[in-house]
Amino acid sequence: MKKLTYLICFAGLMVQACNSEVKQENPFLKDFDTPHGVPPFQLIHNSHYLPAFQEGVKQQETEIEAIVNNPEAPTFENTIVAMEKSGQLLQKVQAVFINLREANTNDSMQRIAEQVAPLLSAHEDGINLNEKLFQRIKTVYDNKEKENLNTEQMEVLNKYYKDFVRGGANLSAEDKEKLKKINNELSLLAIKFGNNLLKETNNYRLVIDDEKDLSGLPAGVVAAAAETAKEVGLEGKWVFTLHNPSVMPFLQYADNRNLREQIYRAYTNRGNNNNEYDNKEVISKLIALKTEKANLLGFPDYASYVLDENMAKNPENVYSLCNQIWEAALKVAKKEAATLQKMINKTDGSFQLQPWDWRYYAEKVKQAQYGLDENELRQYFPLEQVREGAFYTAHKLYGITFEPRTDLPLPHPEAKAFELKDADGSFIGIYYADYFPRSSKSQGAWMDAFRSQSFLLESTPVITNVCNFTKPTGETPALLTFDEVQTLFHEFGHALHGLLSKCTYPSVAGTNVVHDFVELPSQIMENWAGDPEVLKVYARHYKTGEPIPQELIDKLQKSSHFNQGFATTEFMAAALLDMAYHTVKTTEPIHVEKFEKETLDKLGLIPEITVRYRSTYFSHIFDSGYSAGYYAYTWAEVLDADAFQAFKETGDIFNPEKALAFRQYVLAKGGSDDAMKLYREFRGKDPSIEPLLKRRGLN
Repeated sequence: MKKLTYLICFAGLMVQACNSEVKQENPFLKDFDTPHGVPPFQLIHNSHYLPAFQEGVKQQETEIEAIVNNPEAPTFENTIVAMEKSGQLLQKVQAVFINLREANTNDSMQRIAEQVAPLLSAHEDGINLNEKLFQRIKTVYDNKEKENLNTEQMEVLNKYYKDFVRGGANLSAEDKEKLKKINNELSLLAIKFGNNLLKETNNYRLVIDDEKDLSGLPAGVVAAAAETAKEVGLEGKWVFTLHNPSVMPFLQYADNRNLREQIYRAYTNRGNNNNEYDNKEVISKLIALKTEKANLLGFPDYASYVLDENMAKNPENVYSLCNQIWEAALKVAKKEAATLQKMINKTDGSFQLQPWDWRYYAEKVKQAQYGLDENELRQYFPLEQVREGAFYTAHKLYGITFEPRTDLPLPHPEAKAFELKDADGSFIGIYYADYFPRSSKSQGAWMDAFRSQSFLLESTPVITNVCNFTKPTGETPALLTFDEVQTLFHEFGHALHGLLSKCTYPSVAGTNVVHDFVELPSQIMENWAGDPEVLKVYARHYKTGEPIPQELIDKLQKSSHFNQGFATTEFMAAALLDMAYHTVKTTEPIHVEKFEKETLDKLGLIPEITVRYRSTYFSHIFDSGYSAGYYAYTWAEVLDADAFQAFKETGDIFNPEKALAFRQYVLAKGGSDDAMKLYREFRGKDPSIEPLLKRRGLN
């Protein structure tokens, strides 16, 4: 870790002088002097973070004290609005640090995160457990009918009151101390889980030096493996990693079954190798602490605590939805397994289908049944054109335009920047896109904000999408699989949610919504990604520029239900595993491997399919914000299938009235009103599960 400037200063006056120098030089401690106030990434160094965090905490503590000691009677304005305005420096540095630690980390940043986690945990507890502050909030809450509040203000007030109660405000002094300790441990364990997973992922290489072992692999995949080998000093060989753009094509196309098994086992045993990066003990501690926290706050288990503020409300409602889909999907998956076994028997012998065979033989069956070759398809999906397709869709729906900006500081040299303008030409916000994998980047794809929208704070949004897509190789641009195309549209939908927010208060702006609603804006965008009308606009051959032929679109449409039993089953297994962990009612240590196996066996998961995320690399629920919330993708998928049906019913997937309603009631409103109420405002009725079952071919 780089030594912080103030730590190498001399004592006495020299310390003061040095601290003064840090404040002058630290870019976080002054306004960002950049176009639209984006972070000056090129000026930010690791040595700036800790002093900025410390100053941010100090400033918010002073702001909270001013609220608590205000001699005037508590009102929405002098208590809730004052809270909304507090902590701006802390939020400023936290947004940059969290985003860059996920997208471009290093050992120094990981050590800073370990220092900052307990600092922030203690600071948050100091606010949530401040008795005088809570009494002011409670007074405003108890007198809310006298305040003449609008809908958004009422939602903000309710959120503050509930968050404080959920944060332990009503606990005894002894239990408050217990909660502080639990929160501190949880924050450190989550960081450890993520760091272990990143190390495990980066430490593995499948090195191939015999060209015969590349049999079956597409030329683009082979070229990418050669480039990876060159990057790690193994020029002339081929290197495959556990990053999805490398491991998934290998499992899908490599003829060498032994090597498929090898890389599959490495992928599915990340964090489960009984080494220094093993996550089993971390998980056991996390579950025990979460259960203890839930019990302290009056809930029987952690899932009940989480779901109490979600649309689902309780574990029973989640299980009701998940089990309904699970039963339908498992039946289809068993039929798919039998079909793949027939293909094995027909082409390669009599061995039993295994998980490392599924993608390989599914590809063969798809080509045999539909004549659809994924490699032929991806020739029409160069990344930049796909991104333009997403921009086109947003323009057709909402009239907005994305213009490249080459003059803005970038969070990484590979990132791109765009300025978003409304139909009338007015400025909306800045959008960053960072698409390719690297060893310093976490796996997966996500959206986040370097700055969120708020009329109160006069802040315009600065939003980022971070992904791990297939990289360009040599003269060939990045050619995406259709899954990656859908992921780009998905994350772009999240970005639109953040960019098109029109909320006054930051705590409910943008994507600050309940978890099982936040995936609606992202998942509905996937519908346009594969619609024939939209495909004809952006899907063009990377060499000739010719639009995707109708024949290929027809094949894509006809195969839309193919392998959906597998996809839905592996996903729902993960969602139900998440619920199993977070409905545990004991704080006794869990044997993670045994718990996982018993849970999946009880579900009846067939041995040919592996749960999408095994426990030790289930980052969503152990170092991210989806604990007892992975089901939310399916919950929101019910909403998105029903919502897209609203467009289709008009005969125009870009129907301007529906688009305006979706922007007005979903994208612009953030969490400023009840989620189901907002959905009904858009749709005119409650959602139905039927469009989802039909779309997946499960009904």
